[in-house]
Amino acid sequence: MNKKYDIVVVGAGNAGLSAALHCAKEGKKVLLIEQHNLPGGCATSFVRGRFEFEPSLHELCDIGPEDDPAEIREMMNEYGVKIDWKMVPDCFRIITKYSDGSPMDVTMPSGKQPFIDKMEYYVPGCRAKMEEYFELLEETMAGTAYISASNGHADSSVLKAKYPNLLRTGSYPVKKVWNAMKIPQKCQDILSTYWGYLGIDMEHMAFIHYCNMFMKYVTRAAYIPAHTSHEISCKMVERLRELGGDVWFNCRAEEFLFSGDRLCGVKTTSGVVDCDYVLANINPDIIYAKMMPKDLIPEREKKLSAARNHNYSARMFTVYVGLNKTAEELGIKDYCIFMADTSDSAQEYKNILGGYEKNNFTIFLCNNITNPEASPEGTSIGFFTSMGNREEWGNLSEEDYVAYKNRYAKKFIKELKEKAGIDIAPYIEEICVATPWTFARYLGTPEGSVYGYETKDWDGMMARMMMLSSDYPIKGLRPIGAAGPRGDGYSSAYVCGKLMARLALKDLKEEAPGDPAANKEGGAQ
Repeated sequence: MNKKYDIVVVGAGNAGLSAALHCAKEGKKVLLIEQHNLPGGCATSFVRGRFEFEPSLHELCDIGPEDDPAEIREMMNEYGVKIDWKMVPDCFRIITKYSDGSPMDVTMPSGKQPFIDKMEYYVPGCRAKMEEYFELLEETMAGTAYISASNGHADSSVLKAKYPNLLRTGSYPVKKVWNAMKIPQKCQDILSTYWGYLGIDMEHMAFIHYCNMFMKYVTRAAYIPAHTSHEISCKMVERLRELGGDVWFNCRAEEFLFSGDRLCGVKTTSGVVDCDYVLANINPDIIYAKMMPKDLIPEREKKLSAARNHNYSARMFTVYVGLNKTAEELGIKDYCIFMADTSDSAQEYKNILGGYEKNNFTIFLCNNITNPEASPEGTSIGFFTSMGNREEWGNLSEEDYVAYKNRYAKKFIKELKEKAGIDIAPYIEEICVATPWTFARYLGTPEGSVYGYETKDWDGMMARMMMLSSDYPIKGLRPIGAAGPRGDGYSSAYVCGKLMARLALKDLKEEAPGDPAANKEGGAQ
């Protein structure tokens, strides 16, 4: 307990693991603390009977093949973390209705050209418009990468010269950009599918945010780890220890300590830890309400919190099923099936807020399609994912809780039979239902919001990224994770952790410019 650390990372979720590894790789003395006995947060696994379930990961974007790695695979290689990746065969299958009310059952492949070809098949005559659309997406992706690499200090002249369409579209929601480009409505209906991965409908989601996720899935395919997301988390912890970092499990941060207006340590359930900097994988509302002196909370952060008005995103509801038949025997051919009443994302968002009677949105995933060894021989495994709302679960009595969540589970199992013709009910050997309160209890996130704040309108990804150009007002402390500039999702969390670690190292270097042990990076990367 007498050891002083350069950096303490609080929370061994995806962002925390990434931040800790980056700091350790740069030669800093790092301590990672985690309140649970396992790393990863939702990036873990749990066992029921003979099945090991993946709690949260649908699919990871930005991995790419081994001989042409994308950002996340490159990051893991840089950290020295080797994962057994399995490529997902297609982008998605969506069963719903087009905006004109006609039936829609569409399966879209990975790869830019195959995706465009399939769009032309479903919406004849759209090829030229789709090619134009992908040109915009490619420019937007390149511009976003430039902004991220600049640590928030992007040169406006470079943006104007090289990425003018990024500036034209950056402040607009997806729907407005599509309409301005005159994208055919049926194409828009298909392109809207991924909205559920971000929890924001197309009328409020920033185009730049959707563009980044969509392009990474379509052009580089999706991947999953062979041994659930727990494989990633455990190997990241193992590598952190190899780099000299310390990891304390069953240890909870209770208070951030300050000397004057600068952070100097962390009070934990295992004692007080002295440090120069903290990267906190904790929702900022919790930090400000419970973990630091009220007089040190900057006015801008108070206003930001009030403006967000607790608009927490994606309160998850998940049903895990272990089946005593194979996917082939059950007629499951697709890895990921989106099911909804309509392809209108704004209407589906409203339906989710309407609770049980209106919420028919769910995503069914069967791990065995991508990884045949995901469950014991002769079986299959999968889960349904939907979202809840604050009032629906907040107003539920303890007496009604179990019956209500089980009724929801039966509803989605029935939907799979009715919409996809897949009847799994007679073959369920194990079933486990997780509500927003399950995630809230396990993760410590407000209302079970695994995605942080809604990345919508003025609080979208572009605005958050541009705010990085301002010095963070609390000296020695930065929140990281889903509530940060990159928003939600596995890949975003890994990138956010590294980004915020770079900024922390830059802060430390600027505070001690004459110290030869100061961090060696610091500038724009």
